[in-house]
Amino acid sequence: MTIARLCKRDIVTVGANASLREAAALMRGRHVGALLVTVPGDLGEQAVGMLTDRDMVVEILARDLDPGDVKVAQVASRGLASVPGSASIADAVAVMQQAGVRRLLVTEAQGQIAGFVSADDLLDALAGELGGLAQALRAGIAREAAQRSEIAAPPRRPVFLPHGTPGMQHPIAA
Repeated sequence: MTIARLCKRDIVTVGANASLREAAALMRGRHVGALLVTVPGDLGEQAVGMLTDRDMVVEILARDLDPGDVKVAQVASRGLASVPGSASIADAVAVMQQAGVRRLLVTEAQGQIAGFVSADDLLDALAGELGGLAQALRAGIAREAAQRSEIAAPPRRPVFLPHGTPGMQHPIAA
């Protein structure tokens, strides 16, 4: 499975000069936990960072700062990590480990941003694959059980005792 199939393509952006209060309202209104931070560039908006709800809690609320006085650029992470849409889940995990991030931008062949993928997205995909594997194993066990006939007990051999054994009747004498 490629990352292009997993990524979220609806990227919500915020300007680097917006206040954190504006960013929080945008997150709430769009029901997202991360915003791509942009600045104006020669060819339109350019991505320069990522702002997460966790960034706001740790950097602003924990310090008792006024979110209206702090700009997005002051808090947003500046290092953006990305993978091509053709990357595998293993490739994405490796980039996340290397960059120390939980979200990756996903790029198209020409380098344009196509979406982003989070660690949660990767966990969901892996859980689905593991669930499918577990179902396949259960189906295989059921198929094998249905195809196998029970091993029959060996036939009982008649026991012939010498004539006159106390307490036993000889088959012929009965």
